[in-house]
Amino acid sequence: MNQFFGNILTPQFGYSVIRVTTPLLLPALGVAISELSGAANIALEGIMLIAAFTGVVVSAYTGSLWLAFIAGIAAGVLVGALLGFFHLRLKADIILSAIALNMFASGITIFLLFLLTGDKGSSNSLQSLIFPEFKIPLLHAIPVIGEIFSGHNLLTYLSVVAIFFYWILVKKTPLGLRIRAVGQNPHAAESVGINVNKIRLYALMLSGMFGALGGMYLSMGYVSWFSRDMTAGRGFIAIAASTLGNLTPLGIFLSSLLFGFVNAVSIYISSLNIPSEIIQSIPYVMTVLALTFFSMRKKRDTL
Repeated sequence: MNQFFGNILTPQFGYSVIRVTTPLLLPALGVAISELSGAANIALEGIMLIAAFTGVVVSAYTGSLWLAFIAGIAAGVLVGALLGFFHLRLKADIILSAIALNMFASGITIFLLFLLTGDKGSSNSLQSLIFPEFKIPLLHAIPVIGEIFSGHNLLTYLSVVAIFFYWILVKKTPLGLRIRAVGQNPHAAESVGINVNKIRLYALMLSGMFGALGGMYLSMGYVSWFSRDMTAGRGFIAIAASTLGNLTPLGIFLSSLLFGFVNAVSIYISSLNIPSEIIQSIPYVMTVLALTFFSMRKKRDTL
């Protein structure tokens, strides 16, 4: 136990918390945008998988990191638009459509990987690229602080920029105003000439963009390969983080950091003599407990 606390109280643990928070924070921002429009996007798991797969394959075959980045973003936006098409145009239930897309993504990615490479579980035969890590000038030389906040992957720093982008988009742009108006009262928004379906489609596409960033981080930052169902429920945890954060930039960041902390603890606790099944369940148990607490608090506030 002393060894465990010794591992926790180190700069390396702080670094790990930020590292595992990144693939939760980015899709959580995407969830928030779609929620604000009134079109809940629970297809983030599938969006992240498809973007992670696309980034790895395109980088391996083209040798271009930026082409892979663009292709991954495009894949995420396309899946978001596809969800919008099913729900807004074909009038399918958005929850059922999202579940179908998650299942489709799980199957199609591994099927295409087998067709392209012959690999059945992970992209071991592909020499994919990864996004670079950066040491922040001056900051990296500061003891402890530099070890925690410097040297992260490019997409980790981009996730911080994404928080401000989300705030500016939602609070300071006409599109953000329309997204919030459509989410709060679609009939009132439609009465003043706002195309509700169009705005919700835009929101779902933006949601897909953020989810794609989180997915590419997993396969081109967190590790350097794609594997079957590598998101491991992070898309659903991101939904919980967005809900707990009350769709606000600071709230989403703090709730994502909380789940990142729990994930990091579950990694470090593996050094103890505890069954791996219990360790692997910790982030999901925490998600259920956090949502239960949030629901109880919200119910109490409405009474």
